[in-house]
Amino acid sequence: MTNAEFMTPVLEFAFEARVSVDDGWHVGRGADEQLHVTPITGGTVDGPLLNGIVLALGADWSVKRGDTTTLEARYLLQTDDGAVIDILNRGYYRADPELERRMEDGENIPESKYYFRTAPVMQTDAPQYRWLAENQFIGMARDEDGQICIRFFVLR
Repeated sequence: MTNAEFMTPVLEFAFEARVSVDDGWHVGRGADEQLHVTPITGGTVDGPLLNGIVLALGADWSVKRGDTTTLEARYLLQTDDGAVIDILNRGYYRADPELERRMEDGENIPESKYYFRTAPVMQTDAPQYRWLAENQFIGMARDEDGQICIRFFVLR
């Protein structure tokens, strides 16, 4: 197979979820890992391919190992026409200590300045949204104004 036969990946912006969270709980795991659970309390979904809300149901289980935090969030989206979509969003977060401090102080830092990426998998039986369960997505996330904002792109 020649290089000319390889397809270049194409990402299409689908929607942005602005997820509200509450204070979480430190669970712990051991000397080298810190487990933290953060409840998801709602939010909005807006974009060219999907609109609705984030239901106040779900949480993010994050495990900090060294400089990198692994993420596993599970929650529900409800579309403007009432369909419910289950989302399992796994990913990685990494920022230097100075950026962490600035974010904790409430500063909005562009997503290009730190690594906050996800690979969501969605499920629904709503016919008009089956495409969500049949395609691969990536998410580019950032903290903004007290919410976790994730731009979801479908891999075409």
